[in-house]
Amino acid sequence: MATTIAISGKGGSGKTTVAAMIIRALIEQSSRSSAGAILAVDADPNSCLGLTLGVEPVGTIAEVREDARARTPTATGMDKMRTFEYGLQQSLTEAKGFDLLTMGRPEGPDCYCAVNNMLRTFLDKMSSQYQFVVIDNEAGMEHLSRRTTNNVDLLCVVSEPTPLGVVTTRRIFELAKKLPISVNKIGVMWNRTRAESADEPSVDGLDMLGRIPADASVLEASMQGNTVFDLDADSAAFLAVYKIVEDRIILKSVKSEP
Repeated sequence: MATTIAISGKGGSGKTTVAAMIIRALIEQSSRSSAGAILAVDADPNSCLGLTLGVEPVGTIAEVREDARARTPTATGMDKMRTFEYGLQQSLTEAKGFDLLTMGRPEGPDCYCAVNNMLRTFLDKMSSQYQFVVIDNEAGMEHLSRRTTNNVDLLCVVSEPTPLGVVTTRRIFELAKKLPISVNKIGVMWNRTRAESADEPSVDGLDMLGRIPADASVLEASMQGNTVFDLDADSAAFLAVYKIVEDRIILKSVKSEP
C-alpha cells in the first residue's frame, strides 16, 4: 500500500518546488532504501508540477472527466468505467523514476459525483501500484475535499515563517480537520528561513517537520526555466528537503508514527 504525502500551502510559498524536491529526494534514496515507484499528482489547477519536474503532461484528468460526462445516457455503467479507466491510463505521463498524473482545471457548476466516484475507485487502485504518492494541492485542498483520492498519511503545509504565513498555516490546519478523508499526520515545513532566525513560529497541534533555508540557487533555477533535477546536490534547500524525506518519510514511516 502506498504512503500518500499531500503538499499544501498558499500561492507563492514555494509549495510546488518543495513537492518536486520531495519527489527528487525519494528517487535518489530509492537505491538504498525500501522506496519504490513514485506517483506524482498535480492537483493544482495551475498545473506547474510537471514543469518543475521537467515533464510535459500528455493529458489531464479534467479532459477525461468531461469526456465521461458527455457520453450518451445509453452507455452502460461498465462501458463508462472501462472508457474512463482507459482515458486515465492514457493521461498518465511516464518519466524517469516517477509517473505524473495531472488533474487540470477545476470542476464546473454541474454535478460530477458519479465521475468522481469512478475517479476515486481508479486512483485507489492505481495508488496500490506505487510505494509513494505525492500530491501537490492548492491551498484550499479542493482535490482532497471532493474525496477523489485515498486517505492521506502525511499532510505537509509549506509556509514562510512570517505572520501572514502563520495565519495561512493555521487556516489550512483547521481546514484539514474538516476533510472528508482520514489524515494520519499533519506537519509544517517552514520554507525560505534565515540562518539568524533559528527559532521558527509554532502552531498549536501542528508538528514541525523541518526548516528549508532560503537558497538563491532555487530562485536562479526558476528564473532560468530549469527543473529541480538541475539543482546542485549541495543546494542548501534540497539538502534540507532530502534530510526531511530521509528522517520523516522513509526511515521513519509516517504510517507507524502515532
